[in-house]
Amino acid sequence: MRLCFLVEEQYRYDGMPLEVVRRLVSWGHRVDVLRPGSSLVRLAEAVRAGSHDAWVLKTVSGGPGLTLLEAAAAVGLTTVNDARSIRGVRDKALAAVVGRSRGLPMPLTYAAARPESLAELPDTEYPLVVKPADGSSGRAVRLVPTPERLAELRPELAAEGMLIAQPYVPNSGVDLKVYCVGGELYATERCSPLHPDRPTRERRVPLSAEVAELAAEVGAVYGLDLYGLDVLLGPDGPVIVDVNDFPSFRLVPDAVDRVARAVLQLARTGGAVPGTEEAATGMDRTKSGTDRNEAGTAEVIPLPKRGAFRAGSPLRPTRADEGR
Repeated sequence: MRLCFLVEEQYRYDGMPLEVVRRLVSWGHRVDVLRPGSSLVRLAEAVRAGSHDAWVLKTVSGGPGLTLLEAAAAVGLTTVNDARSIRGVRDKALAAVVGRSRGLPMPLTYAAARPESLAELPDTEYPLVVKPADGSSGRAVRLVPTPERLAELRPELAAEGMLIAQPYVPNSGVDLKVYCVGGELYATERCSPLHPDRPTRERRVPLSAEVAELAAEVGAVYGLDLYGLDVLLGPDGPVIVDVNDFPSFRLVPDAVDRVARAVLQLARTGGAVPGTEEAATGMDRTKSGTDRNEAGTAEVIPLPKRGAFRAGSPLRPTRADEGR
């Protein structure tokens, strides 16, 4: 297959996705790497129908890659993930509206173009978590305990563009990160960036059925195939606080191989959840589909059936819709 990877400058030396590129090349596939942040892009040559089986992007806040991915989709090329779905989760304000409207447990969200507008929030909403609507990698996420602290942060927040604010979800200071790749789910936990005083060793953890079902619903609601979500275990149950279209897949076993296989399968199917990995690579899997920890508890499970959520979304039409 012939693929094009859009590599943002932030990830120019990053293992994910560059190691995936190397693995695909070693399997005999042709992979072109385009760095839109540091090169002149000849659009008529780079983006044309039939040039590649799929375009792949790991997005970054404010990067030029998503525009090129959308251009590729506009001429009929397959994109991983679907370009419309990526745009939907890159905008955290939009993602919050879509998620809550589809019944996902997400915090009440306020949006403000200027930080001084957040001063209208009542004291009962504090503490707040405030972050840029287009943020990524934890950039500029702040825990704001009081209105007075918000006033102090205004000069810093003024440079961040559209902001979102959410009431803080009381939790243990541990973030649960769930990854979906190749139709399987993995979970890790790590110290929350909002609570650096509560050190937690990053490690793989078992995934509860409740959180697994939420992860499946996230894929259905946003139309994503390769994705991750950040979950907090609050007093009323799990709460989704972020959705990522192409996460790091840190601590996922054999992550490079798994992501590479998933990319190939998605390139062939145009965005369907992968079935068998052997079909994607022509290679036999060397490990079983379920990994276990020392205690025998499953740490990876197949993607659950997506309950009442249809396998399409407002962000990506179903194939039946596209044929109308």
